[in-house]
Amino acid sequence: MLVEHYSLDKRFEELARHFPAMDPALVKIDQYLEDEKLYRWIKADLSNRYPKTKETGRNSTTVEVVLRMLVVKRLYGYSYEDTVERVKDSLNLRRFCRVYLNDVPVDTTLLRWANVIQPKTLEKFNQRIVELAVERKVTNGRKLRTDGTVVESNICAPSDNRLLADGIRVLARTVVRARALVKQTIQEPFEDLTQTAKQLARQIGETLHKRTDTARLVGRQQYQELLDMTQKTIEWASTTKKQLLKYPEAKAQRLAQTLETFLPRTKQVIDQTTRRILQGAHVPASEKIVSLFEEHTDIIRRGKESRPVEYGHKVWLNEVEGGLVSHYRVLEGNPSDEQQWKPSLKAHLKTFHQPPHQASGDRGLFSAANEQLAHKLGVKRVILPQRGHRSNARLKHEHKTWFVKGRHWHAGVEGRISVLKRAHDLGRCLAHGLTGFQAWVGWGVIAGNLAVLGRRT
Repeated sequence: MLVEHYSLDKRFEELARHFPAMDPALVKIDQYLEDEKLYRWIKADLSNRYPKTKETGRNSTTVEVVLRMLVVKRLYGYSYEDTVERVKDSLNLRRFCRVYLNDVPVDTTLLRWANVIQPKTLEKFNQRIVELAVERKVTNGRKLRTDGTVVESNICAPSDNRLLADGIRVLARTVVRARALVKQTIQEPFEDLTQTAKQLARQIGETLHKRTDTARLVGRQQYQELLDMTQKTIEWASTTKKQLLKYPEAKAQRLAQTLETFLPRTKQVIDQTTRRILQGAHVPASEKIVSLFEEHTDIIRRGKESRPVEYGHKVWLNEVEGGLVSHYRVLEGNPSDEQQWKPSLKAHLKTFHQPPHQASGDRGLFSAANEQLAHKLGVKRVILPQRGHRSNARLKHEHKTWFVKGRHWHAGVEGRISVLKRAHDLGRCLAHGLTGFQAWVGWGVIAGNLAVLGRRT
């Protein structure tokens, strides 16, 4: 049964008089988390964990504790295990998280509750924090700067030989488990090719590293052998899945679902490998899969010399004066930066109900249409430096005092992105799946905003 909060413990209150003072930043963050709307949104999501979570079962970890412990996790960049240990050991964190003298939930419990909270809820959560900041006159949305970054998926740099070996490994181990469960109905022989495929994938990498014509020819032959192994494993896995679907047991259905998930992904790897390696064709990034486990991952090229290719998702941020990220969104694919100007302005209008006095972006967002759109929406100062050759009139415009100052202020968005990556784990997403990725970004932005609000005097 879902429990909202623990009753205040009188023994804890007695002890609290002897505690050292709580960090002033935590005191201010605590005041923001007292907002009833924030609490109700999180409670609504936690209520959907099971059909009767609100009605039956043993008492759950309280909603207040889950919310506040997740904030502590991202606020300080802890792992789930570290979060639990830190809250256990700190009387002030026990007070902030409203655990008091009760048992602190274990890390796996906290992780399961975190997975229930939806990305859309976190978007509303962040918007509400910005609204509270406006009410407390931390910001008024007069100045907007917008920019994008890439949050990486938690994967290794992909290669077709490794992906094929991964496909064989996942399918083969699932088939082995399935055959142990329903061995009386599966008579066909099966050979686990996991180790052979792993060794062959390593040999392919060593062969192609030589970069000679002979090495490329041998590499193609090795790839063909690995493709044949993968195809055999797919055939065995497809037969096994048909048998599993006849069994109503939960374990059999879970194994069937695993095969249902990974069979099409492995087939996609076979297709792209055949086209790239055997046929020498170019495969568009939108048709590639770079991870069997994080299949949502995009291939992103931003023209950066230090990071020519990144694997993850492009994330777009709106920051207003006061250092708050007022809006964020996880983009699909690798769209042009120029396309992000309009949704950024629309999002600002939705949050603040008025256009910013000043709006700025990098050169990638410049176009005459984008400048006209901003003026049409009511932005007085539009700071979008033009790419390429600039006329004398344009140079004169971009050398105006307000434009130059706006450019200097806009540069601060890079610092905000850097802080989110270094302090709040937006460099690499450790959650699984697209939903997990979106929630990971949401918590990072929320933690960054709360940290800024906590430091306000």
